[in-house]
Amino acid sequence: MNAAQPTYEWNAIPWRKLERNVFKLQKRIYQASRRGDSRQVRRLQRLLIKSWSAKTLAVRRVTQENTGKKTAGIDGVKSLTPKQRLELIRNLDLKEKAKPIRRVWIPKPGKTEKRPLGIPVMRDRATQALLKMAIEPQWEAKFEPNSYGFRPGRSCHDAIQALHDMLRHHDKYVLDADIAGCFDNINHEILIEKMEVSPHIKKIIRQWLKAGILDQGAFHRNEKGTPQGGVISPLLANIALHGLENLVKSINKNAYMVRYADDFVILHNELKIIEKCKQAIEEWLKEIGLELKLSKTRVANTLEVWNGQQPGFDFLGFNVRQYKVSKNNSGKRKKGFKTLIKPSKDGIQRHKDRIKEVVNGGKAKPQLAIIKELNPIIKGWCNYYSTEVSSKAFNYLTHFTVQTLMKWARRRHPKKSLHWIYRKYFGTQDGYQWIFMKEQSKVIRHSETKINRWVKVTQDRSPYDGDWVYWSTRMGRHPEINKKTAYLLNQQKGKCSHCGLRFNMEDLMEIHHIDWNHRHNKWENLTLIHRHCHDEVHKTSA
Repeated sequence: MNAAQPTYEWNAIPWRKLERNVFKLQKRIYQASRRGDSRQVRRLQRLLIKSWSAKTLAVRRVTQENTGKKTAGIDGVKSLTPKQRLELIRNLDLKEKAKPIRRVWIPKPGKTEKRPLGIPVMRDRATQALLKMAIEPQWEAKFEPNSYGFRPGRSCHDAIQALHDMLRHHDKYVLDADIAGCFDNINHEILIEKMEVSPHIKKIIRQWLKAGILDQGAFHRNEKGTPQGGVISPLLANIALHGLENLVKSINKNAYMVRYADDFVILHNELKIIEKCKQAIEEWLKEIGLELKLSKTRVANTLEVWNGQQPGFDFLGFNVRQYKVSKNNSGKRKKGFKTLIKPSKDGIQRHKDRIKEVVNGGKAKPQLAIIKELNPIIKGWCNYYSTEVSSKAFNYLTHFTVQTLMKWARRRHPKKSLHWIYRKYFGTQDGYQWIFMKEQSKVIRHSETKINRWVKVTQDRSPYDGDWVYWSTRMGRHPEINKKTAYLLNQQKGKCSHCGLRFNMEDLMEIHHIDWNHRHNKWENLTLIHRHCHDEVHKTSA
């Protein structure tokens, strides 16, 4: 389809078809990159960048989906009408010169210092999203297995589960490190050379990196770094840091590394190996203009107090530590320790501060407004920590929330008794007495969140590898299959509801109506089973 002649109104665009078209090209780029065919990779990237489907998806991503869609660049444009979006697609030309970015300072969670963001204009954001579609599958075929930050199909929980697997059998020394100003200090020329893309794409990326910064009316040249706020910045940072894990493995094959963006940990049984890794990483980072942040870099042991450092370490809001236990004569505990991953003290404190901020800031608000504001905060926090050993933290925070809400209620009614306040603002539900509730609304209790263990992504997997059974089971969606099948695969955890066996790519699947009524298409009446199981069900019932 010609990019200059779209035949659809914005609301009539067949998004599913466009997603399939783009994904097919991305999958081919991934496969070509896996087999080392750089000529085919570049040919397919050119094809994708010119396609109307990719341009349309790129514009939708930056104007409707991204969280920063209403943040303006230096041109003041922060929202587009459907007609303007179609116009942007027609005019999306990679030959146009990039405009400077607008510097915005945002506070870091729980800190007084601020983080700089660089906001490109809407057109540059769209072109970055377009190029990211072409470059990401190429590098997904190359990235190291224990890199988890800002990658499709990977999350913080995968990184945490990887650490648990590494600490299963032995206590280890750990280098817990952070890179100082990673996004702001990367050497441009080394990064661009490392990308292994066509000269045309290199020229475009160099333009974005060198476009300059407008900070409170003052213009500054940008000689280094990939400003946070750009669509493609996280991918560029991952490319710049690619090779760290291979470096660690070259020092000692039994050394383990887990990296999430610019935070990483290295584990090994011997202290001297950890020190060698630290020295090698410092030298490696210097070559790309980076260095370790000394205030956030420490060496510790996961089980014992070492050199004044407490056992364990914090990573991505979790505390990872091993605890001594007595050996069991039954043979169940032979190691003399257990590995527990729990919410970190800082993570709990930040959540408490957020709850107090909402409650104390709502002294004059009605009860329903407090409930409406607290529930998303509590639910989001609990969902994040629900994959690890968090029950004690959940129970503690439930008690803390009730106490905070009781203070809020007593402040409103200082002359009323405790029993009167309880009857007005609290109630009983499911055997629990201290429920802050009004009518049908209530504050969610942290302790009602169930612990569900996370299954780590297989190391060399990528959503671009085409295994739609695996990724639908993990993510609940995939461009190459219909929505119903993907949803049911996710709900059934990749297993046939009749025989209980896992589905494979080659298996033929069919959706079975449990009550045999094909007009009853609600989710609770649908189940996914093998075709031969479907035949078996109907033969048995005949």
